[in-house]
Amino acid sequence: MAYNAQYLTLMAHGAGQQWWSYRTADAPALVDTAGYFGGEAVDMLKVGDLIFVQQVDDPAAPSSVSAAGWHLVLSNDGATVDVSNATSVAITDSD
Repeated sequence: MAYNAQYLTLMAHGAGQQWWSYRTADAPALVDTAGYFGGEAVDMLKVGDLIFVQQVDDPAAPSSVSAAGWHLVLSNDGATVDVSNATSVAITDSD
């Protein structure tokens, strides 16, 4: 798949920082590729913003989560956004 603006949601903002949520079927290694976030995201994402990414089976109606983690926007030159590798969030459920 590729970046889909429909699933990028601003969750909070203040003091020049923004926190985003993004759902995708893409693996974290693809999401952290420079240029993954394109189009209008270039105008919205700022250096230092946090993006919580959930890898799900179906972004429109998820029934399972296979990975989750935080990405930090490292650079945005007005054409390309680059984010950090994901800081993983455990998704295990041992009960």
